Amino acid sequence: MTEAEIVELYRKRDEEALRVTQEQYEHYLMKIAMQILNDEEDAKECVNDTYLAAWNSIPDNKPERLSLYLGKIVRARAVDRVRYNTSEKRRASEYTVSMEELEEVFSDDRSPEDELDAAALRDAVKGFLLKQPAEDRKLFLERYFYFRPLKEAAEQCGMSEPKAKSILFRMRKKLKAHLKKEGFTR
Repeated sequence: MTEAEIVELYRKRDEEALRVTQEQYEHYLMKIAMQILNDEEDAKECVNDTYLAAWNSIPDNKPERLSLYLGKIVRARAVDRVRYNTSEKRRASEYTVSMEELEEVFSDDRSPEDELDAAALRDAVKGFLLKQPAEDRKLFLERYFYFRPLKEAAEQCGMSEPKAKSILFRMRKKLKAHLKKEGFTR
């Protein structure tokens, strides 16, 4: 079934939409949630929350790419869960490691999570990324949007881990300069 057909099922409030969504996207959504949470039970809960959020939001929204729409929802749910979990106890995950790497880019008075949620900053980062070579842009997204371990992000982009580390280091420096120029950092 195509994404458009599934969205139409949601718009008609047909419960078949949930079954088909789970069948076609559960693996994809679990992978995103696991990269961030590194806990299967929390990831399953976030994926289930994603199905409910899609059910409640799609009649009002008509996403062009259902997979990206669901990915964005599960990512937000997983990030919220990490925030909740880390407020209770410190626990390492690819999310926290990735955010620590990005801390050098952002100002000290706000956390990276707060900065990344700001619409203006998102637009500035998006503008920066669109000007980067496609391979570098993909690597950046694999590491800092999907929170893949550096080795896995490098493999996804067909490069060595040292090369990926070097590219990401240079990109963070360029991004920091770009954001400073745009007025986002000190």
